[in-house]
Amino acid sequence: MTPLIATSAAPTLDTGATAWMLMSATLVLMMTVPALALFYGGMTRSRGVLNMMMMSFGVIAVVGVIYPLWGWSMSYGDSLGGILGNPFDGFALDGQVVDADGAHIIDDLGVPAYVGVAFQSTFAIITTALVSGAIAERVKYASWLVFAALWVTLSYFPMAHMVWGGGILSGDGWFGSIAEPIDFAGGTVVHINAGIAGLVLALVIGRRKGFGKVPMRPHNLPLVMIGAALLWVGWFGFNAGSAFTADGTAGLAWVNTTSATAAAILGWLVVERLRDGHMTSLGAASGTVAGLVAITPAAGALNPVTSIVLGAVAGVLCALAVSLKYRWRFDDSLDVVGVHLVGGLVGTIVVGLLADEGGLFMGDGADQLIVQALIAVVAVVYSGLVTLVIALVLKATMGWRVSDDDEASGIDTAQHAESAYEGIGSGRLLTGSEK
Repeated sequence: MTPLIATSAAPTLDTGATAWMLMSATLVLMMTVPALALFYGGMTRSRGVLNMMMMSFGVIAVVGVIYPLWGWSMSYGDSLGGILGNPFDGFALDGQVVDADGAHIIDDLGVPAYVGVAFQSTFAIITTALVSGAIAERVKYASWLVFAALWVTLSYFPMAHMVWGGGILSGDGWFGSIAEPIDFAGGTVVHINAGIAGLVLALVIGRRKGFGKVPMRPHNLPLVMIGAALLWVGWFGFNAGSAFTADGTAGLAWVNTTSATAAAILGWLVVERLRDGHMTSLGAASGTVAGLVAITPAAGALNPVTSIVLGAVAGVLCALAVSLKYRWRFDDSLDVVGVHLVGGLVGTIVVGLLADEGGLFMGDGADQLIVQALIAVVAVVYSGLVTLVIALVLKATMGWRVSDDDEASGIDTAQHAESAYEGIGSGRLLTGSEK
């Protein structure tokens, strides 16, 4: 994804491109609230749905304040060693959105710089919110808000700079001499970044009480399916919007996104049918997200046929991956690792196989594949280490876990003094389907 970076030039305003990017930014914001909030909220047990939805709302509050202050400059400011942008280069958007005469700065595609800031801020918001699904029903809300502020600053913004802001994982960086790294809309920056963060947090914070022993089923599957459907709609802003104008590339990304997602649903359902004997609504919703994740880095580099292949592979692999948490005993509550980490890795690496230009299977050699694998590894290592440091510092200071009694009686009541449903979260130990 080539970011909308403000320039000092004054190209002609393109109202069509501007309208498209404003709509895309709005669609991506919708991916967090209500889409992700509904998707994650429905997947939790009934006593934790409000807390889960509040985690998404809280991220919007935190990142929405941080991004115009130092998020944009850390992502797209003057590079400091290829790792991050200078946070003081354009702090509070100084000199980035209006010129010395007070006129709006317009980028090379005819879009005001303010619109670029809006669009990029929604990516930072949704990426941070994705992490929350790995630690549902057991963490202090205040600790989550502090984590969101630290993680978006120390992990997301540097990763965005490395990949999209001219840093070491861009075409100007370490691997650009081998092949131009491809991450159209966020395979590394968004999904690998959030997925590995979710894994680290799940390991540091530990399992929910009763994990693997008592049922922890989604309490409201219609909410899950509505959330997945809204994510799909919002993802057109995510992927097609990453063309940064209303053109043929945006159209290609739209078609590829739909084709890959549809194939991923089928792939996931086939695995369920063969493994479990049933095709479930949760599987269809999860397959939807797996396909959307996998096509994200590849939406502008593949064609509809190869997108179908990518989606089918992602649907199968993610469906198999989500069960690993039971074998390896880590409590990734809402399958952030199985869907976003695995799906992000599949999409990022398969670009090197299927890209119309540079793909190994397209007869263009292994250079692109090597580069895609390398940027995936760097993303895993960087995000994993940063998340580990933040998680351990918070564990030693604020603490992560609510008390055992609060977890048993319900985190909604304990953390928010509210319950989603009449008679739930009243302090009693829940049994049966409420678990």
